[in-house]
Amino acid sequence: MFESELTVVQLVIAAQSGDRDAFGVLFERYRGSIVALAKQRIRNVEEAEELAQDVFVQALQKIDQLRVPEAFGGWLRRIVHRMAINQATRRHAAMACDPSVMEATCYASTDTPDDSAVGREEAADVRAAVARLGQLDRQTLQAFYLRGQTLVQMSDAFDAPVGTIKRRLHVARKRLAREMEPSQAV
Repeated sequence: MFESELTVVQLVIAAQSGDRDAFGVLFERYRGSIVALAKQRIRNVEEAEELAQDVFVQALQKIDQLRVPEAFGGWLRRIVHRMAINQATRRHAAMACDPSVMEATCYASTDTPDDSAVGREEAADVRAAVARLGQLDRQTLQAFYLRGQTLVQMSDAFDAPVGTIKRRLHVARKRLAREMEPSQAV
């Protein structure tokens, strides 16, 4: 069978075994979408092309760390996002500005003290609702939303398949939504 006819899973497994041709086929399949995503993130064609190359270099170096071959596309997208953020933070150095330019271009918060108080109350309500959840729901939501763990990382941490983690997140979100509903006074 020609490598171009293999599934993504088969190609990833072959690439993890050291087959550079299989990785080359993955590169060809995903290059366009990765470049497009990089363009969205950094809004510069030349830098996006370079970033996409760097993404594939990193993917090649770390392909053996991918535990779920079916997640290859999402894994690449996460690399793009992370590398784009890293590039943006390195690129923007601090510049001295004239005070009149600063005043004209600075963002002024339009939040009133009331808005701030409402925001704090809503945050407290969410924290209280999360505290009322069961331990597994609470840990699942905290891992995903507060610690920013990926499904694969959570799968490792909870020693459960990715599908189970997805289900736990779904159920935990529904339970949190129920906890957030105003109580029905009868």
